[in-house]
Amino acid sequence: MTLSDPRRDPLTLQFADWLAGLGVKPDDSAEPTALVPAGDLLRVAALLKSDGFMLLDSVGLDYSRYTERKPARFCVLHNVFHPYDHRRLFLRVYVPESGELPSLYPIWKAANYLEREVYDLLGVVFTDHPDLRKVLTPDDLEGHPLRKDFPVGETPTLFRDGRFLDPATFRAGVSGQSAGLTGWRGGGRRGETNEPLPPVMPATTKEGEPL
Repeated sequence: MTLSDPRRDPLTLQFADWLAGLGVKPDDSAEPTALVPAGDLLRVAALLKSDGFMLLDSVGLDYSRYTERKPARFCVLHNVFHPYDHRRLFLRVYVPESGELPSLYPIWKAANYLEREVYDLLGVVFTDHPDLRKVLTPDDLEGHPLRKDFPVGETPTLFRDGRFLDPATFRAGVSGQSAGLTGWRGGGRRGETNEPLPPVMPATTKEGEPL
């Protein structure tokens, strides 16, 4: 099999035939992607594993504020890859209302930490995972940071060149309600200048005058 294998191109009939052989349908995506019902995930994964595919990554998505309507709020994308003929396929699995998906750990042990990350950041529960617990955020953090309704921190971030991130403006920009994310503050931080900055900025009044 060569690198020009038509099964790597989502626009070819061979790619659609290959997915039909797996019992799934192609997804409308720029990358080779298959729509996999949650109930068929383990079956499809086992077929791919027997064909030599390996699991590279798993990511979760929250479509609650997406511009196009999706079948469900959450989905998980599993990135599988064939190390010899370089085929790549993304398995898009929409999360049912139960919020649960079958774990791929019985098929690929690499799913262990990948699914823990999706669980931690998005809240998707993977059934039959051997150790489903947080892997990135503190144990006492409530909620899942990659959900669109997770509250963004309220501490303005000030950069050395004078830009700053205002929390409310940042949230508006992230959600698509505003095009601008940064602003400028006067005083001791008027933006870029040719003068070298001291290690610590001097204290100034609101008008920018030294105290």
